[in-house]
Amino acid sequence: MSSLPRLEKALQRQGIHVERSQGVYHLRNEHAQASVLLPATLALEAKAVRQLLDFAAVRSPDGHHGVCKACATPDFHPGGIAPVGSIVATDADFVIPAAIGTDINCGMRLITTGLKQAALLPQQDALVSRLTRALLENGRDVPVHSAAFRALFDEGPAAFIDRVAPQGLWAQVDRARLEAELAACVGLDAFGGSARYAPDAHVGNREVFRDPCLGTPGGGNHFVELQVVDEIFDRHAAYRVGLAPGDVVAMIHSGSRDVGFYVGRRWMDRARQAWPAGLKHPTSGLYGLAGSLAYEYLVAMGTAARYAWANRVVLAELVRKELAELCGATASRLVVDVPHNVVLRENGLNIHRKGATPAHHGDLALIPGSMGDASYIVRGLGHTDWLSSCSHGAGRSVRRQALRRLKSDHANAGWRCVTLREERRAEEAPEAYKPIGPVLQAQEEAGLIEAVARLKPWVTFKA
Repeated sequence: MSSLPRLEKALQRQGIHVERSQGVYHLRNEHAQASVLLPATLALEAKAVRQLLDFAAVRSPDGHHGVCKACATPDFHPGGIAPVGSIVATDADFVIPAAIGTDINCGMRLITTGLKQAALLPQQDALVSRLTRALLENGRDVPVHSAAFRALFDEGPAAFIDRVAPQGLWAQVDRARLEAELAACVGLDAFGGSARYAPDAHVGNREVFRDPCLGTPGGGNHFVELQVVDEIFDRHAAYRVGLAPGDVVAMIHSGSRDVGFYVGRRWMDRARQAWPAGLKHPTSGLYGLAGSLAYEYLVAMGTAARYAWANRVVLAELVRKELAELCGATASRLVVDVPHNVVLRENGLNIHRKGATPAHHGDLALIPGSMGDASYIVRGLGHTDWLSSCSHGAGRSVRRQALRRLKSDHANAGWRCVTLREERRAEEAPEAYKPIGPVLQAQEEAGLIEAVARLKPWVTFKA
């Protein structure tokens, strides 16, 4: 934990004023203001404060459009450009591509397996071997015709499910179940899309495109994790989604991979290029888009967001396939699929969430801890002060570079990390993250969420 008086003095020298009241940091400088929900036991980081206020100050060149509100959840920490855990609202004709970045629709998908941990324990080694090959060793067979990708981008997820050819993985996918599960995907029906914004490789004239990124978790903090339902807090909500103590579930954290990078980078560049010649550029280096360009960005972003949904679907279906072949398990169901890095139109505003999750009243959300800490299924309460959002995890407390030299011993921890890159064990060690308890408690006490169930980690797969 940093010394707040010392931090306050350092920030004041930079023209930033900090006040704390009832668990909330109120930040302001001459250009903007923002709020951060953060327990006193967790550090407020100066770099993240500066990043949040920079985004809160973004305006269009003519000054007619800009940020209406900026806030952050308790997983708040510095990002590459935008701070993680931040929520920025702009008017309906304005967007800030850099607030979302390139990992568009990085999000979480949680499925049940229909199996208890006790039933799977005797087959744990065989299951880990199968999933390692499918998820990490390119042992998947996921052919997709370009026509199916075009249907995904131009028409939407339902069209993709309908058009994908029954080959490889798709030959054994329950399409009716996938179609029914669309209703449990938060925000998915709000994304537009167009094949003209997708990479040429996905929408060309190939009979079959074996996309090297489709069905891969990606690096960093992305994962596929087998978890066990440890405790139920709301038995009615848990019953509705088919959860009981001892159940094994699979949590998937991944995004739009190369498609998101392609879209995000192009539109961040375009926002900078659209700045009027001869007008002084913003000192923050952050640019928004207004009017027709804002609309175009939302369509391009939706294109990548739809791909991220498909990527998580494939990862989930790979898990389902291996469980069906090994154990005969066919009772899996989707609990929820939620986005993180997207812009959604809500109440007449464009809500940009960077590492924050929609938490509208009654909707489920997922808050993972670390691969050695619990994760939670929560129900949103739609708190308007926090733009109907909650955290997307515990949040990093130590940068990856600082952990690469550490060799932590988790041999008897009760969970297991499977990875082909040894540095991941250090970079993503539980010590790298904030404890999930205070992060969850702060949001419950502030009225953002209610906990539904706690999940404990069992086996984590990291690329």
